[in-house]
Parts: sequence; C-alpha cells; structure tokens
Amino acid sequence: MTQWNSTASAAARNLGRNAIFCGLTALLPLIVGPITAGYRGFAPTLGWLLMLVFCGIVLALAIHLLFDALLFRLASSHETEATGLAAIDDLLSRMQLRKPDGTPRGLEKRIAGSRRIVWQQRFALAVYLVIFAILLLDATDGQLLC
Repeated sequence: MTQWNSTASAAARNLGRNAIFCGLTALLPLIVGPITAGYRGFAPTLGWLLMLVFCGIVLALAIHLLFDALLFRLASSHETEATGLAAIDDLLSRMQLRKPDGTPRGLEKRIAGSRRIVWQQRFALAVYLVIFAILLLDATDGQLLC
C-alpha cells in the first residue's frame, strides 16, 4: 500500500467515525429530552424547533461525511493517486453532483474540504447541545436532575 492509499484510507476511516459519532450524539438529546422532562413538559415550541433544525443540520452533514468517506475508499482502491481521484471525479460527474473541470484537485485539498465539513458539523453539534442544556435547565427550574 502506497503513501497516498494509506492517507485516503485513514481519511475515510476518520470521516466515517466522526459522522457516526456526531450523528448518534445528535439523536441522543431527542430521545432523552422527553424522558428527563417528566410530566411538566420539556421546552417551549421554539426550543424544540431550534433543536430539530440543528439536529437536521448535524445529520445532513453526517450523511455528507459518510459519502465523502465512501469516495475516499473508492480512491484508495486504485493503484495510483491520479486514477483514484479521476474515479472520484467521474463518479461525481455521472451523478451530476459536480461538473468536470480541467484541473482536478489533489488529495490533500479534498481532505481539507472534508475537514471543513467536520468542523462545521462539530460547531452545529455544540450549538445543538447548548440549546438542549438551556432547555433542560429551563424545564427543571435550574434544579439538577441528579
């Protein structure tokens, strides 16, 4: 296995792990919220809508990262970097997700683009968890549930 193959495989593995972890973390407050709120209700409607919007953003970015991970796995299955990246570009143009351009981007630029998406997902998850904590404290009148 060459250097670029191992880099692409590692990127695919890390993107997959991050997508699954953040996706499951985003679903957890939606499951736990109504259980911990008890009979008094959990939060105002606006709070639930904000939580659902940010949960949707986190899950959409998780799906995008899983797709990127599959693309990196596709690239790592080829012998050379040029053929692997050409396979990605060919697949994206066949799916009509990207128009073919003259100069393909390198592996490092593609990984950097995926890292930006990871940080966007983490930011959305952090905002989502802060909203959940605020709504949970509001529902319990500042009393800890422990």
